[in-house]
Amino acid sequence: MTRLSVNINKIATLRNARGGNNPNVAHVAQDCERFGAQGITIHPRPDERHITRQDVYDLKPLVSTEFNIEGYPDQRFMDLVKEIKPEQATLVPDPPNVLTSNAGWDTIKHQSFLKEIIAELKKEGIRTSIFIGTDIALIEAAADCGSDRVELYTEPYAANYAKNKSEAVKPFVNAAEVARKAGLGLNAGHDLSLENLQYLKEQIPELDEVSIGHALICDALYYGLENTIQLYLRDLQ
Repeated sequence: MTRLSVNINKIATLRNARGGNNPNVAHVAQDCERFGAQGITIHPRPDERHITRQDVYDLKPLVSTEFNIEGYPDQRFMDLVKEIKPEQATLVPDPPNVLTSNAGWDTIKHQSFLKEIIAELKKEGIRTSIFIGTDIALIEAAADCGSDRVELYTEPYAANYAKNKSEAVKPFVNAAEVARKAGLGLNAGHDLSLENLQYLKEQIPELDEVSIGHALICDALYYGLENTIQLYLRDLQ
């Protein structure tokens, strides 16, 4: 079964727009789990424009499923993750000012850096995942870095899904096969939605986990959070 990890960054964005604590990020995380989500994902950026450092500490004792913390592995991120010890750390190559993750790692160019980071995280017992595109050589290099998993950056799939879904998914199917042969676990995320998720799962049934935030939270405005999570889980069956 492919696990659904709900990214709650957008809940924090809404809260921060007015200050105070409404909506309550910690309560929403617990509700997501109660409604069936098998993980909670956050991305605490340096400017705290959504998830804050305090949120990370508040969530740690409350998340009862898988806690996944995403981020660029600078010293600030590493210190935080090693202290919190989430089940998974997803390494993304974002500079601090980027709006959202928009590219995967060049695991050949940055192999030495990633090897060192991953070794540190493994000493803490934290599973690692590298955010990556569909380039075969880069996926093979991710395995050489010592990563446990890769997270396929699925924005190109989502962008081209309506035009020709079989062509859009093809690079991802190939990438998944290479990842599995290299001994890597397989996650996916970015712009996945109720429109395109089921087909991705059908074409790549071996997906371990998807991380979905923006589309899921938008859908929840119409369908309600509990019903929305159930709809996403249904697409992953």
